[in-house]
Amino acid sequence: MARYIAAIDQGTTSSRCMIFDAAGDVAAMAQKEHRQIFPRPGWVEHDAMEIWANVQEVTRAALDKLGAGPRDLAAAGITNQRETTVIWEASTGRPLANAIVWQDTRTSGLIAELAADGGQDRFRAAAGLPLATYFSGPKIRWLLNEIAGARAAAERGEVLFGTMETWLIWNLTGRHLTDVTNASRTLLMSLTTLDWDEALLAAIGVPRAMLPEIRSSAEVYGQARGVLEGVPIASALGDQQAALFGQTCFEPGEAKCTYGTGAFLLMNTGVRPFISSHGLLTTVAYRIGETPAVYALEGSIAVAGSLVQWLRDNLGLISSAGEIEGLAASVADSAGCVFVPAFSGLFAPHWRPDARGVIAGLTAYVSKGHIARAALEAVAWQTREVVDAMAADAGQALSVLKADGGMTANALLMGAIADVLAVPVIRPKVLETTCLGAAYAAGLTVGFWPDLETLRGHWREDGRWTPSLSPEEREAGYARWKKAVGLSLGWAN
Repeated sequence: MARYIAAIDQGTTSSRCMIFDAAGDVAAMAQKEHRQIFPRPGWVEHDAMEIWANVQEVTRAALDKLGAGPRDLAAAGITNQRETTVIWEASTGRPLANAIVWQDTRTSGLIAELAADGGQDRFRAAAGLPLATYFSGPKIRWLLNEIAGARAAAERGEVLFGTMETWLIWNLTGRHLTDVTNASRTLLMSLTTLDWDEALLAAIGVPRAMLPEIRSSAEVYGQARGVLEGVPIASALGDQQAALFGQTCFEPGEAKCTYGTGAFLLMNTGVRPFISSHGLLTTVAYRIGETPAVYALEGSIAVAGSLVQWLRDNLGLISSAGEIEGLAASVADSAGCVFVPAFSGLFAPHWRPDARGVIAGLTAYVSKGHIARAALEAVAWQTREVVDAMAADAGQALSVLKADGGMTANALLMGAIADVLAVPVIRPKVLETTCLGAAYAAGLTVGFWPDLETLRGHWREDGRWTPSLSPEEREAGYARWKKAVGLSLGWAN
């Protein structure tokens, strides 16, 4: 009898495979980084073939660590960096270009062109999203416009599009599929019909023939070949929706924030989509089989963990990411220094691609410890902005925040977030909830776990931080943050 569920997490900086047992605990894991390709300022690319090779390698390595094979897996699920866009030849599976990563801003001119007729919220009612370089649809159009012959081939169905879960499902099963959570990040899917919207396709300029079929987040897409020979591929969720599912936020009002390369806060809003009027995204949270889709409000923060990497790699303030907490803790506060890391613009709730990074409030007293602390506080203040917008949209205040991702190992950061939100922040025992969510969805599909309540019973608290700032201190700090954000705007055309 199969004893495990596998989850493939194709992320922004690495790919990994985690294998879970029936209790939802990690039995084995393997991970490998891939190259970050920066052809020009603001451009970010990945090699899709390198990613596919790495996925096979880490899947094989995880099974080897466990002393297991495909026969020991009841199913496998996929979770992925969202919006990252690859197009490839249907006949050969060869990508026509490097994948354009979600952080990439090369489509800013196209976004301005589309917004000229109807503004930034032109497609929000249909797709739940503002016009922004973030999403996949404009990236597809850019590729079709730039690669000779690509548009004509796409119109014939000879060139295919996929975000990274589609790319992996194609290579694993030979089927061209996506799920509702990833499709809802393209600017091309209707939130109500859960299908590609003809008006959106026409406006953005994407041929329907190149698009994958949209399926639920939890169903058997096909039997795998190769490294997972015979294993049902039984779920796919964008990474942040997978984290919401892994944190067992199954009821409206429950929320989580994943702190990784960026930070992504999602709140379950139930089976009715709320169209945000405060700069948030409306997205599909998950759909299990034929049950109604569940929606979420999302606040996307572009720079979180990547700010720590920047301090390490570009400024040399630290030699490893783990050193940031000690350096920040070496001072009592940021000495009035405020860091707005708008390296490629600001995401929610501002959606300002013209913003650029600012360090404000510098004096001769400020040291590298103060800058490190200001960097961590930047993550906290960005979270506060999103939580305030979410409360305004959903009509209810957050009572607790479930936090996950690699940055939750930083206790100073978690305490800062609790301080600025004035609510408890709790961390689960299994931090890698993106993989866990994909595993849970795949396990539900094949009956490895019977229902959502069983999954909720697996969730266990590992850490809790409660607020300690006075209301006066909190609001004074927030006012400084908003002043610094104002200084960051209007730097790029």
